[in-house]
Amino acid sequence: MQISELQAFVLDKIEDMKARDIQVVDVKGKSPVTDLMIVCTGTSKTHVKSISNHLYLEAKRHEVYVMGIEGTEDSEWVLVDMGDVVVHIMQQQTRDLYQLEQLWQSAGA
Repeated sequence: MQISELQAFVLDKIEDMKARDIQVVDVKGKSPVTDLMIVCTGTSKTHVKSISNHLYLEAKRHEVYVMGIEGTEDSEWVLVDMGDVVVHIMQQQTRDLYQLEQLWQSAGA
């Protein structure tokens, strides 16, 4: 699957679950592990876990490889690693604290 197709797939699946404030950050050349980050917000631990679970199950159903998932135990911040695309699903207070978009948009600038 091309990166643009993977991006569209991820966006579609997290929008299915009503993820909020979805941001796509191009980190190609800035990150040694991925080319694209998608950051979104869930309204609660349950919502964050539900978004990540839905994304994982839909990826599996469509035979899209998921390298790993981290953070489902606490569900403050769940990371879904899909290789060229890494998805960060966070609660609002965690997202405010780490400000990933600003960090990566200014990296290498």
